[in-house]
Amino acid sequence: MPSSRALLAALLALLAGAAPVLAQQNPLLNAPSPGLMSRGGASQPQAVPQLLPEETMINRAGSTTEAEASATAEGPLAEPYRPPGPSRTVFGAALFARGAPTPSETSNPNYRLSAGDRISVRVWGPVESEVMGAIDPDGNLFLPSIGPLRLAGTRAGDLQRTVEAEVRRIYTQQVQVYAVLLSASQIGVYVTGFVKLPGRHLGSGSETVLDFLMRAGGVDPVRGSYRDITINRGSRPLVRIDLYPFLLQGKLPRLTLQDGDTIVVAKQGSTVSADGAVRNNYLFEVAGGGMAGSELLDLAGALPAVTNAVIRGTRRGQPWSRYVDMAALRQQTLLDQDVVTFITDAPAPTVRVFVEGSRIGPSVLVADRDMNLCQLLDHVAVDAALADTRSVFLLRPRIAAQQRRAINEALDRLERQLFTATSATTGVAEIRSQEAQLVSNYIQRGRRLQPEGRLVVMDNGGRCSAVRLEDGDTIVIPERSDTVLVAGEVTTPQAILWRPDMTIDDYIKAAGGYTQRGDSGGVMIRRASGQIILDPREGPRPGDELIILPQLGAKSFQIARDLLQLIYQSALSVRVFN
Repeated sequence: MPSSRALLAALLALLAGAAPVLAQQNPLLNAPSPGLMSRGGASQPQAVPQLLPEETMINRAGSTTEAEASATAEGPLAEPYRPPGPSRTVFGAALFARGAPTPSETSNPNYRLSAGDRISVRVWGPVESEVMGAIDPDGNLFLPSIGPLRLAGTRAGDLQRTVEAEVRRIYTQQVQVYAVLLSASQIGVYVTGFVKLPGRHLGSGSETVLDFLMRAGGVDPVRGSYRDITINRGSRPLVRIDLYPFLLQGKLPRLTLQDGDTIVVAKQGSTVSADGAVRNNYLFEVAGGGMAGSELLDLAGALPAVTNAVIRGTRRGQPWSRYVDMAALRQQTLLDQDVVTFITDAPAPTVRVFVEGSRIGPSVLVADRDMNLCQLLDHVAVDAALADTRSVFLLRPRIAAQQRRAINEALDRLERQLFTATSATTGVAEIRSQEAQLVSNYIQRGRRLQPEGRLVVMDNGGRCSAVRLEDGDTIVIPERSDTVLVAGEVTTPQAILWRPDMTIDDYIKAAGGYTQRGDSGGVMIRRASGQIILDPREGPRPGDELIILPQLGAKSFQIARDLLQLIYQSALSVRVFN
């Protein structure tokens, strides 16, 4: 059982900012940091909480260590609010999101002129002639003063050059020619298969396959194929079109549709989903029976940080999954309904450390993961006249979380003991009820404490411990102080100017002496680094806190014993050793 003095010391330290965690000193590594002592020192998952839906959660074997940040699936920087999980959007569906174009909106330079197309031709210079008419059934357009021009079969993009050549074949002198296709003849094309509006659709002969697919409502994204579209002319297939090269590279087969052609959209093939750390999180259609992992990598656009992938699917009617690296993924064959989640599963080789307090240089430093505090302090420049380099301490978020958990567990145990105790008589029950109300108030105050995760890294001689740094650590360098704060059971708690010849009794006298509850044998010093010294043998240093503990009577100690013991245990429950 700890003494009342030790219990009170722990309670005061806890209320002052949660108990610091002590780092045991290593005498072999206790050299002071030269960079910290002089002005001229040397020089961003979002961790995704789960990769699978809750009903099919599969945890990775083993648990993460302190050196790992666990597997993350960060999305691209330009899309920070992307919802996690497999995509439900088929790649290419946005191609048919707009309405069908009118013939006047389209221009196909590869279209070959045919009878019925309307042409405008104007000639000026030595001879002037102008005509605006349609190509006759023989494929000619009659131009006054020149005669018939053979235009059937000419590419729309070559119309100007063809008419110019025909005119200059007759008139050798310089003439100017302007020719343009006004409108192509209307044709009827059948669009069928897995489209939203199958049937016969009218359009211009200069329009492409995409224009007629848009008139049919586009490929059905749930049932239709973007990679298997066939153009039939008569009773035989003319060409098979895969829209992925067009979506990715702008490549589309050169084809002029004719009246009576049929566009057939086949049923959707196998699909593979890509999500996680990729730029294109879509459902990709497989051209054949299976898709190579290398093809999916090209389509999905994995981010540079990707190291591994989780593959989930079905094989032989059974759930199937694999955890592979990028090299293995390239060799993997992906089948229908496979889901591939790209993740980053490699610990960063560096840690980010913050510097606060009396410093000259930057407030953020990036260090190798295996660097310790003493090595890093050599790169922190300070003003030796202002910085208290003997009181440096660390704030560690991981330790703060552990302290918070320990305090809550201790308070939970105290509550169970408090409210489940039995009483022999009614009088005892009333006394226990009053005491329970008092202790319950202390418990509520204890739950509001916010531990700071302080790690004491300096000994009394100002030598640092070679503590390995963690990501998110904060190094605090206090300012030098010329005062000593005297608090606790003294008549006038105040800050007193430090003098080297003053003893502990001198400071207590300067603060008005002990109160009636003051314990002359209960004195505690709290260093600026957070170190607690019980029963000090020497006076405080500049910047220290001198705390006078109260006396505890037998009855008061009995009432508060369990509370103080639990707080003492929770405050000192975590220690870090080198």
